[in-house]
Amino acid sequence: MSARTRLGDKLLHAYTWLVIVWLSSPIAVMILFGFNDKKSKSNTTWQGFTLRWYTELFDISDLTVALRNSLVIAAVSTIITVVIGTMLGLALGRHRFRGKGVTNFLVFAAISTPELVMGASLLSLFVSGNVPRDANTIIISHVLFSLSFVVVTVRARVVTLDPSLEEAARDLGATAWGTFRQVTLPSIMPGVLAGAMLSFALSIDDYVVTSFVNGSTVTFPLWIVGAVKTGIPPQVNVMGTLIFGIGVLIAIGNAVAARRRT
Repeated sequence: MSARTRLGDKLLHAYTWLVIVWLSSPIAVMILFGFNDKKSKSNTTWQGFTLRWYTELFDISDLTVALRNSLVIAAVSTIITVVIGTMLGLALGRHRFRGKGVTNFLVFAAISTPELVMGASLLSLFVSGNVPRDANTIIISHVLFSLSFVVVTVRARVVTLDPSLEEAARDLGATAWGTFRQVTLPSIMPGVLAGAMLSFALSIDDYVVTSFVNGSTVTFPLWIVGAVKTGIPPQVNVMGTLIFGIGVLIAIGNAVAARRRT
């Protein structure tokens, strides 16, 4: 290996770590200021270390309700999205049918549609249909913009499957449901779990689309934006830290499970 090649590798490694540090810095600041012993409404300057905010995590009732709304909406929309997205991903990845090209186009069009356009369109739809805006309209909206991501993830996994495994199961007497439950579903489960995690993450931190269709329902991101004028309390940092930590643990667990299966 030449000296120029070694220098290029070192520069590439340094650049990669620089990008990682840059992207991680906002998360690090959020975690740090969850321990800030602030003496005023502002939580933008370091004033000392404390664990107080972890013990007073749910002292702000409006914030607690907003977090609960976000978690419930994200969980329900993720379940619906995963069920529908898995079936659609299987259909697109395994079968040929009339309108498949149009369906593929619509799936990727939904991904590329700006959130502002999607939010305004959904608002027009609900207003035209006299649908009251509440948590239900938020769930419907989150399902619509998350569905494409689950479909693409599951479809990519389905395309790589070996059809002979399912054929062997049917030859051995397995029913269609038994083949799906014992062969197909375990094989595509990494894609399903990845789609579920992505759907949950998209839902719980969405602000733009939610702000169009929420009505009087306040979610975690909406509460934070509304609190900017008076000062964001440290409990927001603590809640964000816990959500981030849980997400990291789930991702690590999924990676370890995938490695064991391999």
